[in-house]
Amino acid sequence: MIPIRLSAEVAQARASGAAIVALESTIITHGMPFPQNVETARLVEADIRAAGAVPATIAVMDGTLHVGLEADALEALGQAGNVAKLSRADIAACIATGGTGATTVAATMIAAHLADIRVFATGGIGGVHRGAEATFDISADLQELAQTPVTVVAAGAKAILDLPKTYEVLETLGVPVIAYGQDSLPAFWSATSDMAAPLRMDTPAQIARAQQMRRDMGLQGGQLVTNPIPREAEIPADDLQPIIEQALAEAAAQGISAKAVTPFLLGRIFELTEGRSLQANIALVRNNARLAAQIAIAMGEIAA
Repeated sequence: MIPIRLSAEVAQARASGAAIVALESTIITHGMPFPQNVETARLVEADIRAAGAVPATIAVMDGTLHVGLEADALEALGQAGNVAKLSRADIAACIATGGTGATTVAATMIAAHLADIRVFATGGIGGVHRGAEATFDISADLQELAQTPVTVVAAGAKAILDLPKTYEVLETLGVPVIAYGQDSLPAFWSATSDMAAPLRMDTPAQIARAQQMRRDMGLQGGQLVTNPIPREAEIPADDLQPIIEQALAEAAAQGISAKAVTPFLLGRIFELTEGRSLQANIALVRNNARLAAQIAIAMGEIAA
């Protein structure tokens, strides 16, 4: 028996058939410092409510899978130390041993699917790390997108990754990669890139219908919707590239690897951009949440 606890708000939404949007929790525990992490989480939840849907922030706390966090639980998670970073490989073990962990994209997709939530908003997905031809460091997020039927709204893959290889793997795995409202893929903190989008859709209804068609056809997996950061909040790629290269070099010099890489890089980029990356991150997450709410509502209308 899986120990799952729905927040009061999520339980009510399930009972009434309201649209629900899943949210990950590693952005709270590993992506931003306190108190910005909790403040941002609350802003994102408020954005989803304002758009007409219900937020469901997902985390494992004391061996229970929480789908939706009450206010006190969110505050506690934002200040907790030594929180595990959970993916497909370790979420079950964390629950079974009574642990506490924050969910990555992959783990959040698993939990969302268990709770019958079909849309998930995040900042950026994981992917193929630079130098993966030597390290084989590839995020489990990519395989999860290929097998779990959840539509994920993100500002693309994180810019610290090898973006061309990441999208090549997604193509190989048969994951639809959709650019929202433009012909190029966004690059996380930057609204555009030199990579052409495999698919373009311009309305939430189109995205919702595409996921429903995959379901009707018996196709496994979800969709990745790449939503560009608002132009006024972006950091141009030319400004970011030397900063990313410096952070990568420092990580290599310090022997940082595996799950510790992404938090280290994001932290150093925050320092090197004097906080601009955090402000951009907040803007893109909120933008993704608003779009995800619209998609979730459109999915509900199709199902009705």
